Amino acid sequence: MADNKLNNANLEAAVADFAQNRQKEYYAKVMEILEKSMVLVPAMQPQGLSEDVQKQMKAGKPVQLPKEAKVLPCLLRKESGEQILPIFTSTVQIPQDKKSPALLALPFQACLSMVMASKGQVETMVLNPFTHNMVLTKEILEVAKKRMEAVKQQKTIRVSEKQFQELVHNRVSLFLLPKYLFEHKEDGLKQLQHEEGGFLMRFYKESYPENGKIPVAVSPDEFSVMTLNVTEDMQITRVDMPDGTMKKGMCYRVYAVWLHKTQEVIYYTMEKTEQGNYIGQITQDGKHVQVEPVPDNGAEIEAVMNLVTRM
Repeated sequence: MADNKLNNANLEAAVADFAQNRQKEYYAKVMEILEKSMVLVPAMQPQGLSEDVQKQMKAGKPVQLPKEAKVLPCLLRKESGEQILPIFTSTVQIPQDKKSPALLALPFQACLSMVMASKGQVETMVLNPFTHNMVLTKEILEVAKKRMEAVKQQKTIRVSEKQFQELVHNRVSLFLLPKYLFEHKEDGLKQLQHEEGGFLMRFYKESYPENGKIPVAVSPDEFSVMTLNVTEDMQITRVDMPDGTMKKGMCYRVYAVWLHKTQEVIYYTMEKTEQGNYIGQITQDGKHVQVEPVPDNGAEIEAVMNLVTRM
């Protein structure tokens, strides 16, 4: 069959929902799926095919049409004379007495291109006309065209392995580690203090594909963890990230503060920015804010203590 490799179960379910409700949100759901789908288009037998390809097509087998083959779709005609392109989610949606000489599996985008190239002769499609009869008007198709063109224009950003490692470093220091510490509080800090680099590596494994395989460039020994009980109420754990993080846009050091009385974690970062080295803070709700410049005299711990005191 022409659709022996088609799997439009999600699309057919969405179309069935729309047929029952006929509301905008259901229509929008169908279009969202349809724009990424393959559909079946009834057509005249393409000219210029070899005998072997013609035999395969007659037998209902999938074939690869040559680039020069012209596709002439079988159109539906309304009483007003308007021509409509029918498309189907599967052969089940086509009655036996409505079979066409050929049935082609095409991306919806190709069907849209055919309509747009008809210069007004065809302006409408209908999805599963003999069952669900979902009409795709000229206005809807124009919106679909704009959406699909926008997707084409989106550029795929390729990053090197080194750039990806830098993204992972910041993901760990600015998101995964503070999130864990805010959730687990003192127990989380004790894990960090006890396991040190080994503890931090678990967050890197979450960020790397291929079963958490991490490049050799990142290892537990590259992290330094030091804890100071600076007052009876305040404990500060300093985490130095790997040397490679000492560059613009990167978090190179973390200070996790534990307040015994309030059972509260406060999380500060040391970051290299375009404006110089800055102290940042990750708040309980995950927001990342820049607080103030890192002191020139290197008195980071004193600066962190002062920030906590002023809260």
